[in-house]
Amino acid sequence: MRISDLSRRSGAPVATIKFYLREKLLPAGTPTGRNQAVYGEEHLRQLLLIRSLTTIAHLDLSSVRDVLSAIADDDMSLSGLYAVTDRAVFGLESETPESAHLKDAQAEVDEFVHQLGWQLPADTPAAIRLAQVLAALRLLGCACGTDFLTPYAEVAERLAAHELAQVPEQFERDDRAAAAVRSVLLGVASAALRRMAREHLVQERLNGQPVSADGGTLPATGP
Repeated sequence: MRISDLSRRSGAPVATIKFYLREKLLPAGTPTGRNQAVYGEEHLRQLLLIRSLTTIAHLDLSSVRDVLSAIADDDMSLSGLYAVTDRAVFGLESETPESAHLKDAQAEVDEFVHQLGWQLPADTPAAIRLAQVLAALRLLGCACGTDFLTPYAEVAERLAAHELAQVPEQFERDDRAAAAVRSVLLGVASAALRRMAREHLVQERLNGQPVSADGGTLPATGP
């Protein structure tokens, strides 16, 4: 297909596609003449992947490049792939500035992970971000400890198991691409569903239906 066809099928402007080609986020097409080339389905898939990561997950191009490199690396383990996608999502530097509040939160998160029985590398980006969240909540006067997060962790483990079940034991490049996409976009979906559920419960509250702590609607009381 020509670049105009690639643009039409992907929804990406021709100028954007040319930019991705210059930045080598997309592989070059097959030359057919001076300044002309044709593109295949693999270009379309890669373009759709880039657009999803940038427009839905809001990753910057540097992070997208890291994810694409991980997908293309035939020696990349599943754990390594998830580490790359997590770092792309959380945008953490190799060294995170520490404060007394953050150190306390990191120690609490480490203990929380131990209690959950989860096996994690010491520099897991998500654990670092969780500690940052706890420290920030406390600084802002929002009392929150890891005990409050236990229901989140229980749901998260079930969701992660559901996601991981889609990944074959021996996975090829297409499987790595699918795993990376799910890792990033299902995180967006999970956050969207939580917000949708919260809005549903807010509407129930506004309609006079008290809501219990576990999300169930309680019978209305009073006259």
